Amino acid sequence: MKTVNSLSGGKTSSYIAAHYPADANVFVLVRTDDKDCIFPDAKIRQIVSDRIGQEFIGTLEMNDIIYTMLDLEQFIGQEIDWISPISFDKAIQRKEDKIWLPNKTMRFCTIEMKIKPIMNWWATKFDKKPVEMRLGFRANEMRRAKSQLERCREDGLQYEKITFEKHKNGNNKWVEVAYRKPTFPLIKDGIFKDTIENYWKDKPVRFAYLNNCVGCFHRTPVLLKHMSNKSPKQFDWFVKQEEHSGNYNNAQFKTGMTYRQIKNGLEQLQLFDDDFSECDSGYCGL
Repeated sequence: MKTVNSLSGGKTSSYIAAHYPADANVFVLVRTDDKDCIFPDAKIRQIVSDRIGQEFIGTLEMNDIIYTMLDLEQFIGQEIDWISPISFDKAIQRKEDKIWLPNKTMRFCTIEMKIKPIMNWWATKFDKKPVEMRLGFRANEMRRAKSQLERCREDGLQYEKITFEKHKNGNNKWVEVAYRKPTFPLIKDGIFKDTIENYWKDKPVRFAYLNNCVGCFHRTPVLLKHMSNKSPKQFDWFVKQEEHSGNYNNAQFKTGMTYRQIKNGLEQLQLFDDDFSECDSGYCGL
């Protein structure tokens, strides 16, 4: 069975890439078509465009993640497959002038921008044959691993429904496939966060302050306010989506408050980077 490292751009999955070489490494880039979020280095923009096979304008994660993945590929000496078939802007488009925003009860952003793209990449690269996929759960995250294992059948594989083609009437043709065997090398080898942090201290890989989307709705309002100061262009994208939604489906990322309120509020607090941990940051749950 072929092996795959699923990389997020964070220190944990990067540690797996450095210590557990696989047959393939895959990274999904969350990008935007909004030129207000344009990545500042034109040369790097072209490099990323070449990697994903279409124009790269900017990302809705912190810009540092681009350098992380380029640095990591050089550091591990293995190719990383970058995929990004759909922008966040396209993922939320529902009608010509309407958008549908994801939230905690409708996490379709993860499905549309990460899960489906990885499965389509897998189907092409491995001819729909199941793979062992290493997931970056640390030794103290056994509950997350247990949740993944509970989705496996008796053969140890996770099966997923996916569409690769359409019926004659234009409807999607869904099929169930044996997709992957999830494994957790960090749990197996007893690797905790401190080991990972210490490992990267003197290595030539640049990491973002936090991974995942700057405006991830899983994050607390206080952390979102902090991110609005650290990555204002990306955070403003989330503000604009709420304000341009025309209240279609009462569109808000978080219940009870808008991102404009978060951005303009909490000014009385003096926030520091070390006031937060990755536990506050939200995650896509891959």
